Amino acid sequence: MSRTTQRLVTDKRGWFGGGVIVLLVVLAIGAPLFAWHDPVGVDLINSLEPPSVHHWFGTDIEGRDVWARLVYGARVSLSVGIVSQGIALALGVMLGLVAGYYGHWVDELVMRLADVTLAFPTLLLLIALVAALQPSLTVVFLTIGFVGWAGMARLVRGQVLVVRELEFVQAERALGAGDMRIIIRHVLPSVVAPVVIAATLGVAGAIMAESSLSFLGLGVQPPTPSWGSMIADGRDLYQLRHAPWTSVFPGLAIGAAVLGFNLLGDALRDALDPRALQAAIPRGAGLPDIARP
Repeated sequence: MSRTTQRLVTDKRGWFGGGVIVLLVVLAIGAPLFAWHDPVGVDLINSLEPPSVHHWFGTDIEGRDVWARLVYGARVSLSVGIVSQGIALALGVMLGLVAGYYGHWVDELVMRLADVTLAFPTLLLLIALVAALQPSLTVVFLTIGFVGWAGMARLVRGQVLVVRELEFVQAERALGAGDMRIIIRHVLPSVVAPVVIAATLGVAGAIMAESSLSFLGLGVQPPTPSWGSMIADGRDLYQLRHAPWTSVFPGLAIGAAVLGFNLLGDALRDALDPRALQAAIPRGAGLPDIARP
């Protein structure tokens, strides 16, 4: 067993975070098996019922089963986190590699675009982009991914600036190797570890961003269940006093998902390179402003 694998296996944060993520993935994939009620079925007669054997987490103001909506809402949150980070990963890695390897005006152009993107508060930029378009799940995917590319590009560029000056890269170039060969065989593998860690932390930030947009009514549109919209539905004073389960359980689900990805990301960072990556990827990297500790 390698030292990296041993560190990861013995890290309790990784086990706990990975366990939470696996549990959420299983619930999301097997939602019809774990939720017997219709997540969008309205039953006003059973409105605001407390948790019971029939309704594990109670019902909301429209009589919909909170447990069923939580389980189906996990599909939305996890898909947004994974797909949006995939978009940010593709854009960030590609632009970061090009900027760091070629430098000069290419580096200036990419980094200035990244600076402009990072200059705006993340949540406000997301609200502006989503509001300018028709709110939908696809729009949420694209906007969160587009906003997240800048941090990833800066991280990749910083790693590439170091690797491109190493002796074996200079020797490969002196032997006549092309830029594409050098980037794919030598430069790209050197940025895999920090990119994986940043992407893991970024999924947690994307889940928080999607929940914030749904809370404001700019994310996934009703009747599709979403953790953020569930909290918004239960935020009035009467429900907070007499039916707190309508907003407490979705809030706990968001907290558990974010905590799981953050703990797994921290464990990966310490396991892969506890010295270099501590400086390269500070705690909270990859998270939008609203999700940073």
